[in-house]
Amino acid sequence: MSAVRNLGSRPWIWSFAAAAIVWVATVWFTGGSSAFGLSQATLTFAAFSIIVGVGQMFVITLGPGNIDLSVPATMTLSGTLALKVMDVQDGMILVGLLVAVLVGVAIGIGNYALIKLLRIPPIIATLSMSFIVQSFAIWTNRGLRIKPPEMLSSFATSYSFGIPNVALIALLISTVAWVLLEKSIYGRWISAIGQSSFAARMAGIPVDGTRFVTYVLCAVLAALCGYLLASFSGGAALNMGAEYLLMSIAVVVIGGTAVAGGNSNVPGIWGASLFMFLVVSMLNTYGFGAGVRLILTGLIIIAVILAAGGRKAVR
Repeated sequence: MSAVRNLGSRPWIWSFAAAAIVWVATVWFTGGSSAFGLSQATLTFAAFSIIVGVGQMFVITLGPGNIDLSVPATMTLSGTLALKVMDVQDGMILVGLLVAVLVGVAIGIGNYALIKLLRIPPIIATLSMSFIVQSFAIWTNRGLRIKPPEMLSSFATSYSFGIPNVALIALLISTVAWVLLEKSIYGRWISAIGQSSFAARMAGIPVDGTRFVTYVLCAVLAALCGYLLASFSGGAALNMGAEYLLMSIAVVVIGGTAVAGGNSNVPGIWGASLFMFLVVSMLNTYGFGAGVRLILTGLIIIAVILAAGGRKAVR
């Protein structure tokens, strides 16, 4: 009984429980015929939210006010430039990946430069950077849908051992993120900064350097997600990252990461991402219109957060 109580006290369990309930409701409505296909689709589309969510989680863990609103623009620009450089050539896949990573590094540096050098609040700095980056993406793309190399497209849309390749990449990234947060000095540093940046500085922790690395890491993960999403969807579009602005924040909050900073939750990102996709799938299955879907999605998200919050209050 105590084991069940301890499991229920973990913030991430609520997001997985909500995802399981929605999955059962959707499969029940379809008579069980869509169980396997729904599971594969959920893993596929949740993978992109997981990748950007992990990056956003690192930033939010730094403490109040830390957030990256340039994620969608970063995804768009990295996908656009990478596909343009690859020019549908299989031999240029790694070069395209390198371009995407460099785009992320450059945007991360730009974000932190605005925050540190100009002393602009992160929410304003990253929002301003997103306008600049999106404008550059528009200028680069010029309204054309650039196609990915055939080999890369095939990899992004294929499966290994019945699991989508993009989900396996998300799992690898999540594992590395967990190791960084739980087993490395960097993870201890960002947790300490999130709890009290002043105390962390007094303890000799390189606060500025840690924040710099974290914003760069978030941008690199967003760029990598843009690279994969453009390859998966058959081309880079100017609005392909739009839905991941609020999504990257929602999966962090629903997943149990403390918005006030100092505490992160990698497993919760998975549960929340699966839950978010399944909610939309369920509402589509039941035939709800777009407006009703948005309202019900918001209410369900609030219910999950209140359930987790109420549990913590009892503790």
